[in-house]
Amino acid sequence: MSSTRTRAALRTSARVSAELLLILLMLAVSLWVLGRMWSVVWPLVIGLLLTTLTWPPTRFLLRRGWKPALAASTVTVLFLLIAAGVVALIAVPVASQSGELTDGVVDGVQKVREWAAGPPLNIGDAQIDKAFDSAVSRAQDGLGSMVGAVVTGVSTVVNGLVTGVLALFLMFFFLKDGPRFLPWLARQLPGRLSTDVPTVAARGWDTLGSFVRSQAAVGLIDAVLIGLGLWILGVPLVLPLAVLTFVSAFVPIIGAFFAGFVAVLIALVSNGLTDALIVLAIIVVVQQLEGNVFQPMIQSRGLGLHAAVVLLAVTLGGSLAGIVGSLLAVPVAALIAVIWNYVREQLQEPSQDPGTDEPETGVAALS
Repeated sequence: MSSTRTRAALRTSARVSAELLLILLMLAVSLWVLGRMWSVVWPLVIGLLLTTLTWPPTRFLLRRGWKPALAASTVTVLFLLIAAGVVALIAVPVASQSGELTDGVVDGVQKVREWAAGPPLNIGDAQIDKAFDSAVSRAQDGLGSMVGAVVTGVSTVVNGLVTGVLALFLMFFFLKDGPRFLPWLARQLPGRLSTDVPTVAARGWDTLGSFVRSQAAVGLIDAVLIGLGLWILGVPLVLPLAVLTFVSAFVPIIGAFFAGFVAVLIALVSNGLTDALIVLAIIVVVQQLEGNVFQPMIQSRGLGLHAAVVLLAVTLGGSLAGIVGSLLAVPVAALIAVIWNYVREQLQEPSQDPGTDEPETGVAALS
C-alpha cells in the first residue's frame, strides 16, 4: 500500500467527517430553535397551508381588477363562513362520535386477535398478545390524536383558538401582500442571494400549493366515494370515517392504509365478515381510481419524490412529531427536494456547446 495515498485518503475522510458533523450539528441546533419557536412557527405553517387553498380565488379577483385588500378580505370572510359551516355540520358530530369510533376499532382488533388464536393459525403466544395490545393502544392514541387535530388543531381548545386566529390573520396578509413579497425579499438580499432565495421560494410555493390543493381534492373524492359505500352497506359511523379518510389523504401511503384499516374494522364489528370484505374491496377500488385516474387528472405536477422517500419521510415525521409530523413530512420533504434540485442546477458545469471546435476523441476521431 502507498503510504502517501493512505494518508491522503485518511485526511480526506477526516475532513468529510468533520464537515458532516458540523452539518448535523447545525441541523440539530436548527431543530432545537424551531421547537422553541413552535408557538410562532405553527400558526405560520397553518397560515401558509390555508393560503395555498385560498390563493386561486384571490388571484381570480385580482385579475378582475379588485384591490388586494378587498380581494383578500372577501376571500377571508368566505373562508370563515365555509369553515363555520363545516364545524357546525361535520366537526361537532365527529367529535361526539369519536369515542364510539375508538371503541369500534378496539373491538375490531380484539376480534382479529381471537380469530388469529383459533384454527387454522392457532397463534396465541405472549409475543402476539403483546403485539395486539400495542396495536390497541396505538389505535386509541392515534384516533384520539387525529380527532383532536381535526377539531381543535392543537392539544387544548385555548391554544387552538389562538393558533387559528393567528393563522387567519397571517392568511389575510399573505393574500393581500403575497405578490409583493418576493420583489421585496430580492431587494433586501445581497449578491446572488437576491436571485437564488426568491427563485427557490417561488418554486417551493408552487410545489406546496400543488401538493395541498391536489391532496385536498383527492381526499374529498375518496371521502365521498368511500363514505357512500359505507352508507349503502349500513356501516355505522359513516361521517367520522369519511372525515378520517379526508384527513388521512394528507399523509400519503400510510394515511390511506390507516383509514382503510379503521373502516374495515368497524364494518367487521358491526356488520360481519362479508360486509367487511366488501368494504375492503370498495377501498381497494377507490385507491386504484385515485392512483390511476383522480390524482393524475387533478395534480398538474408531481412532487418528484419516490414512493420509498415518501414512506420514509412520513415514518420519520411521525416518530419525531407525532400526527403533526406525519402531516408535514411530505411537504417538508418536497421543499427539501426543491432546494436540492436548485443547488444541483447551480453546481452543474455548463453544457458544452455542440458547435464548438474541439478535438474529437474515441470513435468519433477515428471515423
